[in-house]
Amino acid sequence: MSFQRWDYEFDGTYINPNSLKEEAGVYVIWCNTGNTWKILDVGESDNVVSRILHHDRADCWEQNCDGTIHYSATYISNQQERRDLENRIRSREQVICGEE
Repeated sequence: MSFQRWDYEFDGTYINPNSLKEEAGVYVIWCNTGNTWKILDVGESDNVVSRILHHDRADCWEQNCDGTIHYSATYISNQQERRDLENRIRSREQVICGEE
């Protein structure tokens, strides 16, 4: 399962973060309430699965989602490219948790 957004192909969305690959990339945390999707958080990591599973903002995700939390990622080895994409997503979208 994948989708194209922000000029990248993303793996997901999944309700279990372990469905993603343990690779470097940019992750997006989503809330789905039926037909409505909103972005809860976005970030970059050397291992997206580990980062999601041990994230310090997971409480914010739970508090701001009345539906089901979903996870997606695009895999990028270059850290600067990951940071650039994270900043691009934050500047274009309403991201509920985290800072720009």
